[in-house]
Formats: sequence, structure tokens, C-alpha cells
Amino acid sequence: MLLDVNDCQLVLVDYQPRLMPAIAEGGLVLARAQLLARMAQLLKVPVFGTEQNPAKLGELDPSLRSLCHKVLPKMQFDACADGLVDLVRAPAAAGGNARSLPKHLQKPAPAPRNTVVIAGVESHICLLQTALGLIEQEIDVWVVTDACGSRNPRDRDAAFDRLAGNGAELVSAEMVAFEWLGGADHPKFREALALVK
Repeated sequence: MLLDVNDCQLVLVDYQPRLMPAIAEGGLVLARAQLLARMAQLLKVPVFGTEQNPAKLGELDPSLRSLCHKVLPKMQFDACADGLVDLVRAPAAAGGNARSLPKHLQKPAPAPRNTVVIAGVESHICLLQTALGLIEQEIDVWVVTDACGSRNPRDRDAAFDRLAGNGAELVSAEMVAFEWLGGADHPKFREALALVK
């Protein structure tokens, strides 16, 4: 029932310069996305971004782009149709194993991450369709509501209703942050707390 930091990946959908000024409370939405991305970086959670038609709408906001492991340009509203599933399902690198080492000396490969924490704009278009695409691929999806936005808040709320009805968990950025930490005894707790405040 709680997020496991070792099973999570973060996907940030279409926080682009030409979209953000039209988003209701766009500055707050972007600030929550920045918190998520910084928290993910601090706790070593992989971060992926998407850009809808970047030739027309510009690249992902630079404050987020710099924290992403990879940014996926796309033309489809559902980023899964343009390769997102391949990114989040890519096998993690085993890290430092030499293939010539005997099996008993090799480090085990990291377990695949099957939970996607997702946020973005517009909630009722690209975010919704991408999240539903991930759910269809049997990936656990957690939507960070305060880091999502639409031009019209009614559209955003309708998207949340539909996502919850299809099995997505609805959470806030702080819920994600503190579930990833697990407790005040986490070695990165003070740094994480500074990000939240």
C-alpha cells in the first residue's frame, strides 16, 4: 500500500515552455514536479521526461530536463506509443560484472522496477493517455496530483476520476517523498526535508 523507493521510476510528462503559461496554477504545478525530480535524484530513483512535439512546443523545462536520465520526444499523446514502455522496462545495468567471472562471484542484476510515479500536463490529455497506457501494460501507476495540471481544473479533475477508476493511485508530491524515505532515520532525511521545505 506504500511506495517502495527501490521499485519506482519517475515519469514527467510535457512540462514545456509553450504549455506551462496556459496551465491553471502552472507555477505551482512545475514547482511540485521540481520537488519530485530533486527527491528522485537524491534517492537514486530513475527519472524520465517526455516532450510533446518539441519542434513546436519547445524542450522540457530545463530545471527538469537536467535531472532526467532520458527525455523522450513524442508526437502521440500516449507516450507509450512512442517508446516509453521500452524505457521503463529496460533492464537495469548489473554494474561492474565481468562476464568472465564465475557466476558465484558476479553481483546479481538489480530487480526490475515495476512502479511508475507520474506527473505532468495536460492532465486530461497526455498525462491521462500515458498513464492508461502504462496501466494497460500492467505497470503500477501512481499519479502525483499536485504536480499535474490542465488549462481547465475541471478537465484535470475529470482525468483524476478516470485514472482512479482504472487502478491508478492518486498521491501528492509530499506523500511520494516521505514514502520513498520511509522514516526519519533514512540517511538522506535531512537533505530530503530541506527539499520539501
